Amino acid sequence: MMINGSADAEESVPGSRDGFDSTNSNGDRREGEIARFLQDVVAEVAHSQRAAIGRNGSSEAFNSERLASLDAVSIINQTEAPAAAEPAPLCRPLPAWKRGLDLLLIVLSAPLWLPIMTLIAIWVGITSPGPVFYRQPRIGFRGRRFMIVKFRTMKVNSETTTHERYLEHLMVADCPMIKLDEQGDPRLIAGGKILRATGLDELPQIFNVLTGEMSLIGPRPCTVREFERFSPPHRERVNAYPGLTGWWQVNGKNQTTFREMIEMDIFYSRNISLSLDLRILVRTFPAIANQVRDSWQRLPRVTTRRASSVRT
Repeated sequence: MMINGSADAEESVPGSRDGFDSTNSNGDRREGEIARFLQDVVAEVAHSQRAAIGRNGSSEAFNSERLASLDAVSIINQTEAPAAAEPAPLCRPLPAWKRGLDLLLIVLSAPLWLPIMTLIAIWVGITSPGPVFYRQPRIGFRGRRFMIVKFRTMKVNSETTTHERYLEHLMVADCPMIKLDEQGDPRLIAGGKILRATGLDELPQIFNVLTGEMSLIGPRPCTVREFERFSPPHRERVNAYPGLTGWWQVNGKNQTTFREMIEMDIFYSRNISLSLDLRILVRTFPAIANQVRDSWQRLPRVTTRRASSVRT
């Protein structure tokens, strides 16, 4: 498009070669005047900075020699740099109690989750050849990327385009975010559906919490492609650390729309408190039980007709 557009522009320029040279010389003269003007500005600013240094005797004043060495081209490039290149801070730092709560709960619950993780790892290793864990880049606190860790629930080298397109559909459609694999997915390993329905495939994210990339409670960590499609208001959800469970997870989860999920995540990021986190923790296990029940009810039923008895 650029090449064709340039060619069309050249063909549409009227006038002779002399006119072109005249226009070119005028453009060179204008650029020279701009360059001289900018150099005068540089010299004036450098002079004022040297005077400030003489008055204040401060070594922290602006480096006038560096400023004087700038040419017009570099100043133009700096002026034309997009304002969005320097991201503004998104939110205040996370409260210290939240990190302490994460570590305390992980240590206290270790006798519970360690044996479960061990059994799941053995199961995945036996039933499906390939790595036990699955790693994927996700978007975390303030838009930082990190590698999430999960139990692998799909066969190795499974196609993922279908899931990506389905997620993109959910982002624009006003419909519940039902998981694609709830209707049956041949890519899942044996027991993969149960692991995903109960959320046990996400247990290894405890290691992401230990490294400070996640919290036990927070919004679902979105994928890189999903984050790129967020509108600016949607990105406020990354003002909180992503979590294993959260306000959205205990308020309907797959029964809600994408818009409702974003609203719940933003609500949480604006209202982080110890009491809210404790409420979410208390409601997490009942929410998982309801999710498993709903997933079981959606399973296709194979009905068999009994042979009718023959009356004699």
